[in-house]
Amino acid sequence: MEVKPVKKIAVVGPESTGKSTLSEQLAKHYNTVWVPEYARAYCEALTAPCTWQDEINMFHGQLKLEKELLPKAKQLLICDTTFITVKIWSDYTFGKAPQEVLDELPKHTYDLYLLMDIDLPWQEDPLRDFPHLREHFMQVWYKELQDLNASFVTISGTDQERLSNAINAIDQYLNKY
Repeated sequence: MEVKPVKKIAVVGPESTGKSTLSEQLAKHYNTVWVPEYARAYCEALTAPCTWQDEINMFHGQLKLEKELLPKAKQLLICDTTFITVKIWSDYTFGKAPQEVLDELPKHTYDLYLLMDIDLPWQEDPLRDFPHLREHFMQVWYKELQDLNASFVTISGTDQERLSNAINAIDQYLNKY
């Protein structure tokens, strides 16, 4: 029996768009594992504002976590965000991104990106910073995915609609391959 390589699905987008919730739901639906957002745990432990080195640490941490969980995946690996986030935050905060992140972007691809729309209400969270910049970051994400020539689908709707829309997008992708 031929073993198919694991397909990597990245759930990405601005803050407070349901990425973690959807990632967990999709992993359960497809009976596989999901890669949590490394930056969340990292930032929870910070006692000072995020630095350039912190961004580099989060880049490496996200890649390491993904690599550790990949062997446990069944057909799909669901990734709650990717290190593109490091590029986006670094560009916004520092005016540029670490070179090692830029170098890795075209090499470390995902089979399908689910770009979470900003149509859900903002949820307060101590690690979220920009409720007034959701539209801006939605456009940034859109441009980043286009620049990578990535295969992506925008996921909108209520919580249940998002899950259904995401499952439909993934199933359509899988049916092609």
